[in-house]
Order: sequence, then structure tokens, then C-alpha cells
Amino acid sequence: MFRWQTIAKIACLVGLLIAANLAVHTIADSLNFQVRPGNEDAVHRTITVSAALYSILLAIPFVPGAEIGLALIAMLGPPIAFLVYVCTLAGLSLSFVVGRLIPLSVLIRLSEDIRFKRMSELLKAIEPLDQQERLAFLADKAPNRHLPFLLRHRYLALAVALNVPGNFLIGGGGGIAMLAGVSRLFSIPGFLLTIAAAVAPVPIAVFIFGKEFLAG
Repeated sequence: MFRWQTIAKIACLVGLLIAANLAVHTIADSLNFQVRPGNEDAVHRTITVSAALYSILLAIPFVPGAEIGLALIAMLGPPIAFLVYVCTLAGLSLSFVVGRLIPLSVLIRLSEDIRFKRMSELLKAIEPLDQQERLAFLADKAPNRHLPFLLRHRYLALAVALNVPGNFLIGGGGGIAMLAGVSRLFSIPGFLLTIAAAVAPVPIAVFIFGKEFLAG
């Protein structure tokens, strides 16, 4: 049976994720207003606050923070595309850094608390290994023939995962970035270059073709 403390922690985590998801929808809905003479200051404040919240919420796993970025683009079009791009990079980078800072011992303890024995054993095995040793170990223990290929081309796999439809089911952008950080298999420069390229197509398309691109 689960410990009551573990159940309480899981319940709190689920509650926070629900609250964050509600916050995303509330913020996205609040961006549906008209820009007109006389409300420029309010618009600028709204954009600034929304952009900051977008970066933070995007960094949280299983929270569709991208809705805020899309709402900003839908409201203001190409002029806001670069700001959304920068905020996207900031949010994913924040999640990656948080992942790098999480000790594997914490994940091991969590896995043991929720009775994920195989995950706990895997984490214990890779904890003392450096990046190259982890890659070799995971490739050797891969349950199918595709995993070694993905490990060798992990930066490409990361870029694809960030853009694949339905990635919310595996944590969304924030969850994917955090997992990349936790794994310690990605260098910081390599991660930054990968996400810079991976999230660029949509802002570039909006800048060239206008916000109507999103409705196409």
C-alpha cells in the first residue's frame, strides 16, 4: 500500500497541475480583446505580464502553456512573434535547468514510494555514471532495437518530440525539456541550439505569412 504521505504529495501535485491548466485557459481567454486608441498602456501591461506567465507556465510539465503564446500571436500577429519565440526558449530552458538540478536520489526515492521498482533500479544503476557511460548502459539495456538509434540521435529526437502533435501526453514542452535535463544526456549548448531550431518554424511562418497561418 502507498504511504499516506506519498498519496498526499501526489494529490498536491495533481492539484497544482489542475490549477496551472486553469490559469493557462484563463490567461488565453483574457487576451481576446481589441487594441484601440486609448488602451495602449493596458495592452502593453497585459502583453508583458502574459509573456512572463507564458514562460513560467510553459516550463511546467503537463501544462499547455503554448496556448498563451498562440493567443498572443492570434491577437497581435507578426509583431509579437519574436517575443513569443524568446519566451518559448526561456520557458523550455527554465524547465531544462530545473531538471538538471533535480538529484537522481530524489527520483529514486519517489520511484520507491510509488512502487516503481524497475524505474528505481534503473535510476540507481545510472546515478554514478557520467554521460558517455549512461549512453552506453542505456543502449545495452534497451528493451527494443529503436532506443539505441534514438540515443545516438537524441538531439534530433528531442526536436521531433517538441513538435509532434499530442506531445502533451508525454509532458508537453516543459515535461520533455525537464526530462532532458534530468537525464544528463544533453549538453547545455546542444540543448539550447536544438530548441532554438525546433521552435523557430512557427514564429518564422507567422512573421512571413501573418497570423492567418495558424488558421490554415
